[in-house]
Amino acid sequence: MSAFTTISSDKLARLIGTANSPALIDVRTEEDFAADRRLIPGSIKLSHDKVTDWGGDFAGRRAIVSCLRGEKLAQGTAAWLRQLGVEAEALEGGFEGWKAARLPLVEARKLPPRDARGRTVWVTRARPKVDRIACPWLIRRFVDPNAAFLFVAPSEVIGVGERFNAAPFDIENVFWSHRGELCTFDVMIEEFGIASPALLRLATLVRGADTARPDLAPEAPGLLAASLGLSRMYDDDLEQLEAGMLLYDAFYRWCRDATAETHNWPTNKVKA
Repeated sequence: MSAFTTISSDKLARLIGTANSPALIDVRTEEDFAADRRLIPGSIKLSHDKVTDWGGDFAGRRAIVSCLRGEKLAQGTAAWLRQLGVEAEALEGGFEGWKAARLPLVEARKLPPRDARGRTVWVTRARPKVDRIACPWLIRRFVDPNAAFLFVAPSEVIGVGERFNAAPFDIENVFWSHRGELCTFDVMIEEFGIASPALLRLATLVRGADTARPDLAPEAPGLLAASLGLSRMYDDDLEQLEAGMLLYDAFYRWCRDATAETHNWPTNKVKA
């Protein structure tokens, strides 16, 4: 049973990908990280011995700390964070326990370089509709919660990526793009190694909405309609992205928790 200062892998797995997910902090040593460069989805890599320098950034928030086995580094870092006003817990069993449970792990080697503030930076075409909102949602919820997104003119995506060290996505002839019948959202799930039944179900909806394949899922036309509606509501792409985060939060939770639920309107009986 989890103590109040620890959390089990199965409980953490239910939080990851949701808007209520805590900050996830990986404090494995560089040697341990070099042996397996994957990350628990949404984790950021920080040094345990500098916790007093960066810990204040998480004040007033909830954080889960993992090390290799959930022992001294995670326990000590979490204790320091609590001293700094963070609601901090250590992950039971650490990275190895998570891996033993066969839970998803992000391929950190696939991540683009981080900027001076530790964020991955991505660039794509302005005026997003489906894939260019779905992919940022996926990145922020499962890969890098602090990721920055640049929306620019289509002709400038590659140039901006080179000048600002940003990873281009959802344009032709780049790594993060459509492949065959798969859309960019599908590709990111596969390349990052974060497939789950819920994300794969959501990917089918995104693919159907993004590639004019409403036959793939009955919900795909609804996702397309909502996406096009958002694009008309917002002139600012970043404001649209923030609104789209809520939209995809809802679709993800439906894919994960509510696909069996139905709504039956009560029949009004007419008396003869």
